[in-house]
Amino acid sequence: MITEELNTKNDFKFHLSFYYKSTIIYFVVFVLYLVIRGEFVEDSFTLVIHDPVLYFLALVVIFSIAALLYNFLLNKHIEITEKGISFINRFKERRFEISQIVFIKFFRQRRSTRSKRFRLVRIKIKNRMRPIMFRISDYENDDDLYNKLQVLKTVIEGN
Repeated sequence: MITEELNTKNDFKFHLSFYYKSTIIYFVVFVLYLVIRGEFVEDSFTLVIHDPVLYFLALVVIFSIAALLYNFLLNKHIEITEKGISFINRFKERRFEISQIVFIKFFRQRRSTRSKRFRLVRIKIKNRMRPIMFRISDYENDDDLYNKLQVLKTVIEGN
């Protein structure tokens, strides 16, 4: 039954909703500040261009858009199969067989609820100094990802 659950190929894509939301919020703040700082004189609107706060907000919006585009183009996702786990992005793919995995541990984040979705996962790989760590809530279908990792953990502990 355990191998049947892992038998299906599962892809868990990286959430970009944080980047979308932050970009929209920064842009709205930028536009609101632009409107508030502008001057209405005799049915015309003039922009105040030489304002350091305006430059700072413009830089924040530009960096936010750049981060969104970078993560969108990176196309990160995790794939879990009966053979192991893969960390895939546009440029590289790291596959780890079940025999290479030493252990999988789940940790709660500090100052978080007891929910499973706010957990950190640490995967120790043979012949690798540092473990792989990621947050379950950073990926789509976080409940399914948590369940698949639990099944993978039981398979590893059984070996």
